[in-house]
Amino acid sequence: MFKIIKYLRQRLVTKLIVMVGLTLLLSISTWAYFNINYQKDKLMDDVVLGTDRLSNTIKLGTHYAMMHNSRDDINQIINNIARQQEISNIRIYNKEGEIKYTNQPTEVDSKTNIKAEACFICHRTDPPVTDVNVKERIRIFDSGKGSRLLGIISPICNEPGCSTDACHIHPQDKKILGALDVVVSLKQTDDEILLAEKGVTGLAMVLFLLTSTIIFILVMKFVSQPVKKLIEGTRSIARGDLRTKVVVDQEDEMGQMATAVNHMAEEIGKQQTELGRQKDEYQDLFEMVPCIITVQDRDYKLVQYNREFAQKFAPQSGDYCYRAYKGRQEKCKVCPVERTFADGRSHTSEETGFSKDGQPTHWLAKTSPIKNTDGDIIAAMEMNLDITERKQLEEELAKSEQKYHEIFNNIPNPVFVLDQDTLEILDCNDSVFVDYGYEKRDILHTPFMALFAAKSNAHYAEDLRHVSFLNQVKHKSKDGKALFVNIRVSPSEYSGKKVLLITTSDITKRLEAEQQLIQASRMATLGEMATGIAHELNQPLSVIKTASSFFLKKIERAETIEGRILNSMLGKIDKNVDRAANIISHMRQFARKSDLTLERIQINDVLKSAFDIFSQQLRVRGIDVQWEIDTDLPKIMADPGRLEQVFINLLLNARDAIEEKSASKAGGGEEKQITLKTFSDGVHVIAEIRDTGSGIPEAIQDKLFEPFFTTKEVGKGTGLGLSISYGIVKDCGGDIEAVSHRGEGATFTVTFPISKPKPVRNDR
Repeated sequence: MFKIIKYLRQRLVTKLIVMVGLTLLLSISTWAYFNINYQKDKLMDDVVLGTDRLSNTIKLGTHYAMMHNSRDDINQIINNIARQQEISNIRIYNKEGEIKYTNQPTEVDSKTNIKAEACFICHRTDPPVTDVNVKERIRIFDSGKGSRLLGIISPICNEPGCSTDACHIHPQDKKILGALDVVVSLKQTDDEILLAEKGVTGLAMVLFLLTSTIIFILVMKFVSQPVKKLIEGTRSIARGDLRTKVVVDQEDEMGQMATAVNHMAEEIGKQQTELGRQKDEYQDLFEMVPCIITVQDRDYKLVQYNREFAQKFAPQSGDYCYRAYKGRQEKCKVCPVERTFADGRSHTSEETGFSKDGQPTHWLAKTSPIKNTDGDIIAAMEMNLDITERKQLEEELAKSEQKYHEIFNNIPNPVFVLDQDTLEILDCNDSVFVDYGYEKRDILHTPFMALFAAKSNAHYAEDLRHVSFLNQVKHKSKDGKALFVNIRVSPSEYSGKKVLLITTSDITKRLEAEQQLIQASRMATLGEMATGIAHELNQPLSVIKTASSFFLKKIERAETIEGRILNSMLGKIDKNVDRAANIISHMRQFARKSDLTLERIQINDVLKSAFDIFSQQLRVRGIDVQWEIDTDLPKIMADPGRLEQVFINLLLNARDAIEEKSASKAGGGEEKQITLKTFSDGVHVIAEIRDTGSGIPEAIQDKLFEPFFTTKEVGKGTGLGLSISYGIVKDCGGDIEAVSHRGEGATFTVTFPISKPKPVRNDR
């Protein structure tokens, strides 16, 4: 019996039938319950309404008799109506609760408790309620004879006719004169209710049984039998019989499920075929993969290995990993397989052993646990990547790094490695000590800008990040000695950081030599200008001499000098003394030895200054100077003293070329003219010095700016003027070139980039 119950409990059909049956039973029971209640309420409502209509009928029937105070007529009406079988009692109460009319003679003039059940409906308050609905005016009680009674009490209202009629007078303020109580029997109604209950209950049982039977048959046919077929089919598939077909001749979900099971069998068959193919493929991959793979148990014995391992190490049957890999007789002290068995995680290590031919072998080992279905680690897989070549390359790289490190330290020029953002010195070579006097340990991790000589060079910090070459930068050594260097900048990487490779070249001695050459050139230029300068000084001296002679004569003769004349003569003396002083001061500044200092200047001012110191020589030689000056030129960056020397050299060359051409022409007559022109193309400021001299032969134009090259006679030129001028212009960031045709004069063009004022920084 227990087995049968267990079997039924485990069946889907049983569960469906029970669940559907319970649902059906609950639904039909609910329907029956509400239907019976509805029938009861319907019958009771009909009885109440009928009794209420009867009460109204009695009140209407007795109304005439009451208006005429005809008691016999009232009694007769009540008794006649009370003869109906379903009416039990009819009573009329007065205001004090006395029964004045009834179908029971023994109850006449008997008094009822005003708070009794029938009267309590209106007399529950003081004054009594006058307007009560019909549902509140009914009462149901037991008759004592096995049936129920329904009583309905209706108030008898005071009408205008009652208060004015001559037969009996009721005060107008009384609203209720009495009450009519009608009691009817509910025996017939109760019988009808009982019959309705039996009918509905019986119908519910019939519907439940009939529906349950139909559901049982349908479930057995359309659910139970297909499910059995599906179970048998899936069991056959589970046994591996993938050719079994489940036949369910239905187009509903069961039929679709059978189709799905058959499709599943087909897909499983395909998957098994594919799995077999993949198994073979992965086995081939395992064997052919170009890295070493082994599987080891907890005793480190080789359970399985691929072909690569077999070819490289030639393991023996039942071999242990440490003997096959390294020829050891015991486990390695640091073993990634051991750690994998301990914590169930992957581990990595670098290992070194010997191949079967005895060659050193390096490999990168990574382990992974192999678990069974219970999650226990039963083996460990070790995959090894041969890194022997990489190790050899690392050794070669280390040697190479050592080699280049030695080269780095032995480069004759100082080399600095700077952090690109902070310009901190991260590394430097040994040549830094030679040029700067700093030991490496003293200068590392210090700011590179501390090597710059002046605070005015702070702008170089920004230049280092954006340019590749800085020319003639003033540095200072450890002992404070100034040195001039050229700086080459190259962005690079160092230990994963973006850095700047800085190479400095000490050009102090070269600059000193250049300075001496420039100074020698200046002295030569001053020598050539001696005649013109003497004439320039002679004019103010002549004026001073004339004025002083005039004063001496006047004094010797004891003659009075008028104030106007005295003031005029003394003014001329003062003016010419200032002129002579300016000429001497200008010559002294020009002859002074100075370092290259770039500043924002107006090129017109420098050109005019050069012309002033040289103008007298040109005037004496009858050379006309034409000015074509753009007065609104932007400023350039240059050294004004050295740029003046450039313009003087070019003016001297123009003068000599004009005189050379004039001397070669018998009788002269050639135009002697120098044109000075300045203008801007929006990017550059350009100065041209054009002459009408003999010009420059095309064959030597490429050699004009070479040191010691000159076309002048021996003793008349050093060959340094144009070479030094070329160097000065280049140091100022400009360019100089010459254009000429033989016999047509020459034009020297000096070009400088426009200088933009640097923004003022508000460092707060």
